[in-house]
Amino acid sequence: MSDTKYIFVTGGVASSLGKGIISASMAKLLQARGYKVTIQKFDPYINIDPGTLNPYEHGECYVTVDGHEADLDLGHYERFINEQTTRANNITTGRIYQSVIDKERRGDFLGKTVQVVPHITDEIKRNVKLLGTKHKYDFVITEIGGTVGDIESLPYIESVRQLRWELGKNCLCIHLTYVPYLAATKELKTKPTQHSVKQLQELGIQPDILVLRTEHELSAEVRRKVALFCNVEPNAVIQSIDVPSIYEVPVKMQEQGLDIVALNKMGIPVTEEVSLGPWKNFLSRMQSATEIVKIGLVGKYVELPDAYKSINESLLQAATYNDHKLKLVFIHSEKLNDANAKELLSEMDGLLIAPGFGQRGLEGKFSALKYARENDVPTLGVCLGMQCMVIEYARNVLGLENANSTEMDIKTPYNVIDLMEEQKGIINLGGTMRLGAYECELEKDSTPAKAYGTTHIQERHRHRFEFNNKFKPDFEKSGMQCVGHNPDTGLVEVVEIPTLKWYVGVQYHPEYNSTVLKPNPLFVAFVKAAIDNKK
Repeated sequence: MSDTKYIFVTGGVASSLGKGIISASMAKLLQARGYKVTIQKFDPYINIDPGTLNPYEHGECYVTVDGHEADLDLGHYERFINEQTTRANNITTGRIYQSVIDKERRGDFLGKTVQVVPHITDEIKRNVKLLGTKHKYDFVITEIGGTVGDIESLPYIESVRQLRWELGKNCLCIHLTYVPYLAATKELKTKPTQHSVKQLQELGIQPDILVLRTEHELSAEVRRKVALFCNVEPNAVIQSIDVPSIYEVPVKMQEQGLDIVALNKMGIPVTEEVSLGPWKNFLSRMQSATEIVKIGLVGKYVELPDAYKSINESLLQAATYNDHKLKLVFIHSEKLNDANAKELLSEMDGLLIAPGFGQRGLEGKFSALKYARENDVPTLGVCLGMQCMVIEYARNVLGLENANSTEMDIKTPYNVIDLMEEQKGIINLGGTMRLGAYECELEKDSTPAKAYGTTHIQERHRHRFEFNNKFKPDFEKSGMQCVGHNPDTGLVEVVEIPTLKWYVGVQYHPEYNSTVLKPNPLFVAFVKAAIDNKK
């Protein structure tokens, strides 16, 4: 394709309607037609990135291969289209303003007054087109965070308005809205959608396609009504009804011809219908599985499942490829202790000790690990979960009373987890951790090496503290083996207790590297071990 095409996805009526899933579904359908596609997310908050945000604020912080802390929607993008994203795929208002202010300080604007229009909008447009011009994508899908009408989103909407004029047929706008159902009158109400579109029109944008999120089937009459009042062709009013799994959304969109409508509106010839063969095979396995594997996720943010979104999806994918249904049980680590561990954990086929930061809920993770180790329950520790494995083992097996991480106790006499050397002296928190993809060499015949089928892997990191190699001989002599190392630094990446069924801790985040069509092998092996344990 000669020119890159740009598709913008905006949202109205309410937040959290699923713009990211619709964006990813559109990308999946275009990718199935042979086009080179990427997706980017524009977040209207002033934080430079979500790296310093509490998960309760914005859910999981996702990490890209190049070490950028990004919005959780980038995880959806990667899981759907099986393509890695980078720093360029997630832009925040903070980054936009930071870039413009840096240019102003350098004198790049030659003394002009710097304003939202045109300088901020120009910077937004530059970032929109950067992926297309630099990497030669056929389609760049841009999701605009927030809801139409939000003050903080206005510069992005204005930028889209300008780009529609500049790009002409190479630009398309999809607007996602909500059609509520009033149970008292048994009616679907389209007025919120009409007002949302009207608000978008007042800002200078006429949507080309409407996607209506609904819990109830929309009749042809309702769709015609929406088309009439919103100046949209009837075939461009698409229904997005609730489905049991987000992975069914691309199939539902394909059934209604979302990709065909978009291609027609951009003047691109539509070839024959394409198959989503491997994708549908995954759905078939997921839907036909009858046996259940029960995994307990021990963490401190369990009230908000989005805090562990990539882990949740990785476990679901792994269960599906093991032909089982996943029953994921969230166990609050603050409510867990040695006294109730058996009561809360005994019915689990496997345990995953979640990542995180800080002291809160830490002792509960130690109790879970003690129970799992002593009762030989298949267990996977991720990042802080791996560090907790080390601390619990040091306290209860090595007899190092008060062993800890210097993150939690700077005066601990046994700093089995300590600050990485290059992190000492760093004051700023944002973007200063060990971030992104790093190499790891696994010991031959170790549990992880068998899972991956190789001794050389690359996984993504997000941490400041590490296993203290000073204690390595003591651990290995007593039974906990260090079976994965960074080849350049000697950093311990993976520990395991080989005498147990499956007890592995990893300093990295394997969940960031798991997609629908390519699940992470470590998760697949862990879930298989949990299934075998159940049997």
